[in-house]
Formats: sequence, C-alpha cells, structure tokens
Amino acid sequence: MSSRNESLQHFLEAASRAFGQFAKAPEARRSLDGFFAALERPGTARAGEGSRLPVCAHHLDVALSADTSYGSLTQLIERFKGIEPMLEWRRRTKYDHTASDNFVDGHANAMIIGPGGLEERNDLWLGVTLMAPHVRYPDHDHAPEEVYLVLSKGEFQQGEGDWFSPGIGGSFYNIPGIKHAMRSVETPLFAFWALLADRPH
Repeated sequence: MSSRNESLQHFLEAASRAFGQFAKAPEARRSLDGFFAALERPGTARAGEGSRLPVCAHHLDVALSADTSYGSLTQLIERFKGIEPMLEWRRRTKYDHTASDNFVDGHANAMIIGPGGLEERNDLWLGVTLMAPHVRYPDHDHAPEEVYLVLSKGEFQQGEGDWFSPGIGGSFYNIPGIKHAMRSVETPLFAFWALLADRPH
C-alpha cells in the first residue's frame, strides 16, 4: 500500500471533518461516506511542483482570510495552505455564452485528488475553485454526483432553479448530470467540491 504525503493527509482529515459537519442532506452524507471511505486507500502520488495563475496572486490570500467563525473551517483553510504550493491551478477550457466576459482570467480550479491532482485517481475527485469578484462560471454538468463546501460569499444555481447563497460553511449536493453554475459577488468566491465518480448502488 502506497503512503500519502503528510501535509495532504492532514488536509484530507480536516476536509472529512468539515464536510461531515456541514453537509446535512442525506444524499450528501451518503456520498461523502463513500468518498472518504475510498480515500483511506491512497492513490498514486504526482511528482513535480505546483503552479499558480494570476487570479491566485490577486485573490487567493483574500479568500483564505475570510472569517469562518467555525474551528473546523479554520483548520481546513490552514491545512489547505500547507498543500496549496503543490497544486497545479488551471483554467476551465470548455465554456459557453453563460460565462461572464471576465471568466477566463477571473477563475482558477485546482484538483487535489483526481486527474492532475496530488493523487492521481479516477474514482474520486476533490478540488477547489477560486473566482475573482463579479465572475460568472458557465453552466456545466457531469456524470458523477457532487458535494460542495463553500468558504466564501457567492451564489449558486442548480438546473433551472433560482440562484441561492449557501454562505460560509454552506454545503449542497448536485445529483448526477444536473446543470449547475456559480457566480461571485463583491468578494472572491472560494469553494471545495467532492465528486464520487464510482457511485455506490
């Protein structure tokens, strides 16, 4: 059995506590139970250094300085700071007219667990999105179910529903294949997302 980077392991333990505290919906809890159970088996570690995009230099520190008021979220942010230098921040390359004009330079995604992440694996994806103020992420969908944990202000949409604001510590569940989107407000948006690609039946 392969070993896991200590900083990454500490982050994942903090993520498990934080997601577990704030994900209330039964389907989200079921998904997360499967997700973190599978994480007990480490994946293949990725070698190499991380890389940032300009939006990170301008907005990441601001996003990470938000007052969470919850010990579990404070610890999650601190543990994230320990792995962030190793992450490869990337732009989404597929988008349509639903994205705002400033989307390309106003966002960055980083995979922590999954393709291109600190651990390469296909069954689980754990990542993070950062957006500059007043950026609208395009409508998108994917086969795996997904649980979000939001650490900033921001607005989200599922299907044709109204936009909603989870708030700091807000969590919600996306059923497989649902169209969804997000947009930042006057402050940077920062959110983690966990996708269980091999959904248990």
